[in-house]
Amino acid sequence: MAHDDASSRAKAAVRYAKHAEKLSLLPQDAPIEDRGPTAAVQAKFITPQDPVIETSDGGRLPTVPLAEAVELNRLKQEAQSPGSTEERQAIFTVTDDEEVKSLDGHGSQQSEQTEAPLRTADVPPRTNPLFPELPLYGPPSIPRNIQSWAFRASSAGLSLAFLGVIILGSAFTSIPLMIKHIGIRLSFRDPDARRPFFEEEKKRQKMRQGQNKAWKQKQRLGRSATNARFGNEENGHCNEYEPTEGGRDPLICDAAYYARRVGLDIEEFKVQTEDGFIIDLWHVYNPQEYTPTSVEHRDYMKPEVGPIIDSGSATSQDSSDSSKSFFRESYGMRFRSGKPGYPVLMIHGLLQSSGAYCTNDDDSLAFFLCKSGYDVWLGNNRCGFKPRHKLLTYADPRMWTWNIRQMGVMDLPAFVSRVLLETGFEKLGLVCHSQGTTQTFVALAKGQRPDLGNKISVFCALAPAVYAGPLVGKMYFKFMRIISPGMFRMMFGIHAFIPFMNTMHSWLPGRLYGALGYRVFSFLFNWTDDRWDQGLRNRMFQFAPVYVSAECMRWWLGRECFARQRCILATRTENEEEDEEDEEEDWGLPAESHHTNSPPAGNMERGSRAWYDEQVPPFALWVAGADKLVDGRRLLRRLERGREPHVQVVHSKIIENYEHLDVIWAIDCLDQVGKEMREILWKTAAAEARRNCRVPKECEDLEI
Repeated sequence: MAHDDASSRAKAAVRYAKHAEKLSLLPQDAPIEDRGPTAAVQAKFITPQDPVIETSDGGRLPTVPLAEAVELNRLKQEAQSPGSTEERQAIFTVTDDEEVKSLDGHGSQQSEQTEAPLRTADVPPRTNPLFPELPLYGPPSIPRNIQSWAFRASSAGLSLAFLGVIILGSAFTSIPLMIKHIGIRLSFRDPDARRPFFEEEKKRQKMRQGQNKAWKQKQRLGRSATNARFGNEENGHCNEYEPTEGGRDPLICDAAYYARRVGLDIEEFKVQTEDGFIIDLWHVYNPQEYTPTSVEHRDYMKPEVGPIIDSGSATSQDSSDSSKSFFRESYGMRFRSGKPGYPVLMIHGLLQSSGAYCTNDDDSLAFFLCKSGYDVWLGNNRCGFKPRHKLLTYADPRMWTWNIRQMGVMDLPAFVSRVLLETGFEKLGLVCHSQGTTQTFVALAKGQRPDLGNKISVFCALAPAVYAGPLVGKMYFKFMRIISPGMFRMMFGIHAFIPFMNTMHSWLPGRLYGALGYRVFSFLFNWTDDRWDQGLRNRMFQFAPVYVSAECMRWWLGRECFARQRCILATRTENEEEDEEDEEEDWGLPAESHHTNSPPAGNMERGSRAWYDEQVPPFALWVAGADKLVDGRRLLRRLERGREPHVQVVHSKIIENYEHLDVIWAIDCLDQVGKEMREILWKTAAAEARRNCRVPKECEDLEI
């Protein structure tokens, strides 16, 4: 019997080794000194449907198909565990009533015993229609390399042709507008006079010209008195924030530079996600009151997400409180006042970086919140301007097998945990725009990472991207939805989505690139710059586009996912059923009900299909009323009609004339969004957190 068990385990070990080979970093024929430390060992389940591969040296490889991960763990269990196959399978499989254990603070699955068997979830009976499985490419081999280069070759030509069509389309659609402008000028009128903030734009342009002259004078004379006068009377800041950069804007992709122009600065942290990506986290601070962290401390750590405090254990609670208090006090020592601001994390939209929050001088949301007294952190999703992974290189297609799901369940928790680790707070305020709201709505959903909600005091969603707007019906978006997944990959590749856009960014002068970027994106997404400060428009497009995987764009625009289902967490059929329910019953809700937190009576039955559970944080939403890219009104309707009974909406607002980007770039953005957000962030913070923080400006008299 013992001989049979040994023989069975030996056969299982062989099968395990063969299966692990196609999930390892390098193939078996690679040199042993290279192959050994990076061989696949087991699958770690970030969520029940998001397994990543752990290598023998503790590294992580990105998500693989669920069946492959389950098989790897099953074979490893058979090769290591005594007993019959049935006994091993009974130990290994998690039934529907069991819950997959979450990752602990060391990046390993929690277990009562060190040698406890691996656990995972049963393979779903069908692919999730909202999140189809990503392809499996495996380690480098001749067939895989041929496949990879074939896709790169085909996409190089086809994607450039597609980009050329878009550029030509934007040029042709600009001709009527250009002719109209010429006609207005020939009649000795200013076409810009029709802009809603024309006078304010002229005032700001004149102010910037004065600041530039003052900066040149300062550089020439080197007088501190000039520095005291530089731009301070106009901004009303006296000497509280002294700019350390100035003059004519060179239009560069550097958020820290624009922070220094308004008397602030940015330090950059590196964060490692649970699937091995190295992502950037920027910390905005006032150099006159904060001592920057050492470069070594800002480097990335192990791929881990901190555990949620166990409130049921007094010992654990006391230990956690003591640890967080120590971190908070040591972090507060970096501030001259001894009290940091309440931490706020900001996440950007599709094809952007968090530099989008830093382009409007003092009217930038990031700088406004920082100068209001908050501790502002800016998260930049995977790849960004510099694609980095702990084990993979740019050319490896495995580095690009991710979409919005991975950004939600891995990037966002990594940012949140690092900010809370650095600051010592238990929760933070989360501010997201567009795609940033999507990854948050996905991450907080049941079956994803709902426990993340315990770390967020309020989720502020700007132009929330949950339901598709009418723009997905445009011809070029329809084309992407019609072609098959294979054709999509042939056209746009299996690596980055049209990387030539990033090459153009490095080649073209800032002014030309900014103008071209506006025209192209305006044509694609049907927005205008009517409500922006036109003098800063070229600066706004210096932080876009960033590297995005072709698989992520396929999720947004392909035939299977968002563009087809028109929702991030419900299928098209489910949406149609909700529409039918709404049509059958006349709720009789007045317009003011958009701002109520109490759903109509009898809606608890509808809540049975809710996306979120009791761990979800409060929501604050700002919807752009003229947004054609996403449908924020439909999200508000879902919330107000009781389909999410656990969601507390602490603030909701429809800004009628706003388009998709106006919520972060409009001239009156601070009046419409920023000042309200400043109050909401403070009102929703826990009492203990408020006691340990400085009080934000204009929040001293708020009733909590």
